[in-house]
Amino acid sequence: CKRSVVSVLQVSISLNKVELSVGESKFFTCTVIGEPVSINWFSPQGERIISNQRVIVHTEGVRSRLTIYNAIIEDAGIYRCQAVDAKGQSQEATVVLEIYQKLTFLEVKTPQEFRQSEDAEVVCDVISSPVPAVSWFYKNREITSEPNSRLQVLPSNNLQILRVSKADEGVYRCEARVEARGEIDFRDIVVLVNGKSYSYSIEQYVLNTLDGGKSTLTIKNIRQGDGGPYTCRASNKAGSSESQLFLKVFVQPHITQLRNVTAVEGSAAMISCTAEGEPLPEISWRRASDGQTFTDKDKSQDGRVEVRGRHGKSMLTISGVRLSDWGRFDCEALSRIGGHQKSMFLDIEYAPKFQTNQTIFYSWEGNPVNISCDVKSNPPASMLWRRDRFTISSQGTSNIRIHAADGRSLLEVTPVSDRDFGRYNCTARNNIGARYQEFILAQADVPSHPYSVRLSAVSQRLATVSFMKPDSHGGVPISYYIISYRDTSAQDWRTVRSHAVQMVLTHLEPNTTYEVRVAAVNGKGQGDFSHTETFQTLPIREPSPPTVHGQRGVGKAYRLGLIKQDDGGMPIVEYIVKYKTDKEEQWMTKLVPGVNDFALLQPLQWNTRYNVEITARNVKGLSEPTFFQFLMPQKPDITADSLFSGLGLGAVVGLGVAALLLLLVLVDISCFFLRQCGLLMCITRKLCSKKTSTSGKSKELEEGKAAYLKLPLKEENGKEVLKPDLIEIKVHTDNSIHTKQDDSKA
Repeated sequence: CKRSVVSVLQVSISLNKVELSVGESKFFTCTVIGEPVSINWFSPQGERIISNQRVIVHTEGVRSRLTIYNAIIEDAGIYRCQAVDAKGQSQEATVVLEIYQKLTFLEVKTPQEFRQSEDAEVVCDVISSPVPAVSWFYKNREITSEPNSRLQVLPSNNLQILRVSKADEGVYRCEARVEARGEIDFRDIVVLVNGKSYSYSIEQYVLNTLDGGKSTLTIKNIRQGDGGPYTCRASNKAGSSESQLFLKVFVQPHITQLRNVTAVEGSAAMISCTAEGEPLPEISWRRASDGQTFTDKDKSQDGRVEVRGRHGKSMLTISGVRLSDWGRFDCEALSRIGGHQKSMFLDIEYAPKFQTNQTIFYSWEGNPVNISCDVKSNPPASMLWRRDRFTISSQGTSNIRIHAADGRSLLEVTPVSDRDFGRYNCTARNNIGARYQEFILAQADVPSHPYSVRLSAVSQRLATVSFMKPDSHGGVPISYYIISYRDTSAQDWRTVRSHAVQMVLTHLEPNTTYEVRVAAVNGKGQGDFSHTETFQTLPIREPSPPTVHGQRGVGKAYRLGLIKQDDGGMPIVEYIVKYKTDKEEQWMTKLVPGVNDFALLQPLQWNTRYNVEITARNVKGLSEPTFFQFLMPQKPDITADSLFSGLGLGAVVGLGVAALLLLLVLVDISCFFLRQCGLLMCITRKLCSKKTSTSGKSKELEEGKAAYLKLPLKEENGKEVLKPDLIEIKVHTDNSIHTKQDDSKA
């Protein structure tokens, strides 16, 4: 009996755990015992590693080598080497990669020069991970920060020397250690102290000697260098004497160093702000994104932002930099005599991030589809497409085109056969890192069939069809639905299109059995029909009772509106309208054609209530009657407004002009008789002055013949009106005036 032997792959990596400094390079060898079909490396994020300029995978037979050049913080994590055999079984081995920052001295200048009597700060900028321990040595002795000592080691690891003097010159050693790794390094820094030297013009100092042994010294255009001790010496033959005073010069704060910073997402960002002034200003920070301020020893709520500073220098540190930290930071130096502010910008660089959630696209042969790969990154990323490990040229192929834009690469694929469907890979890369996203182009199918077909609101000629959407749209959106229906006694189906899941079927035959079915259509084609449903339209019947509403008519008429109602399956032939007053017994009848939408009742009586009974009729018969009541209004009054309302604008204007002329004539006549003036008086005088044959009329006046004049009367309110009965005035030569009622009418 032979025993079957199952070969199991064995995978091992040359190293189990590696510590690597930022910027260093390393390679790992994965060896497989057995017959592997494939060997792949996977990153700490679980992504299969694809070779790029910085990370390279090289596989030969049963060995695969992973090489990482210029390691960065983000490279840390667990790497997996996975081997797969012909049966699809896999085995893997892992290696842990820890990344640290080795001791690095930044911007350590030597010598560093200071002016005598000022507070000196010897700079030693050193970084590592974890944070290094820094010690200072002078003349082979370690400097300890004792209280009240002139030499203090600051939180920034710099050395402060208060009121530095020539005696402080020499070589100072800055030594850094990382206890966890036993790592140590140092820098020797030469400190030089310069005496005060001034280049003043003679005009800057003015010395005045006053009576009584007094003298004044005036300093013009004073500067910080003018501060310090001044000695006044007086001498005569008997000897000399002197006295010393100290001049303190205050200087406005001024920020001397603040630079923009670029940090990588996940790393640490250190922003330094240096200011000078007298007295030395206090420094604070403000984050523009939310307005939060930080001063010395402050921390943010999440503990990532911390400020440390002293003696004119402040360091704002952000650990685990996030994209939300991007933006402006303001540094303000403030003392009791003023302030100064400057701003810097923190830029965050990060590896590409994919913005696309849709990774599956559907199409069919001959139908173009756009696969969009959207990326955010800083700096901008280069993007390329792969298909079955082969890079797709930017010029594309006969059925594939690539359209590039900022942060987006569009792959336009027009499938011509089954081999165009499958997986496509979009890779985005910048100097921070590379990422890839896989897309699947799948063949679309026709939709599945709709279901739950229901019929509602069925009448003689109408029916409403509703249904549920298909469970599957086939990968591409449904364009529309086909509703197919027919009389069960007929062979041919009638079809209508619907873009919704409900539609009203029209022009049906009454009292007829129908069957209906529904199918969905997408770009690929039409899917299967649903289960067939059967329904029957209603038979022809009498109309339903009419619906009416009142509409006020003109004059002695009333307009009764007719609202279209259910006609019972056949058109309404006519409406039979009966109406009478409350006091009458006999109905008046009016027949209105069925196509009308109102009935006009006239003539009617004013201020009278009417009862109305209206019935609709089709070929089947009469509907039930509808009852309605309305009240006619009061008889309208005839007013001046109603009289003039019938006249046109020209007639009204003409009447107004005529009335004005009549008023002017009456006024002129009144002036003629009462005051002997006016136009009429002027004409009379001219006529009387002429000695013609017409002078006989004047003679008749002298002989006592009367002249007649109709004058207007006045109403009680003083307005003049022309009444039918006017006053007759007789004028006699004896200057007497007699009046009587005129028998004539105006």
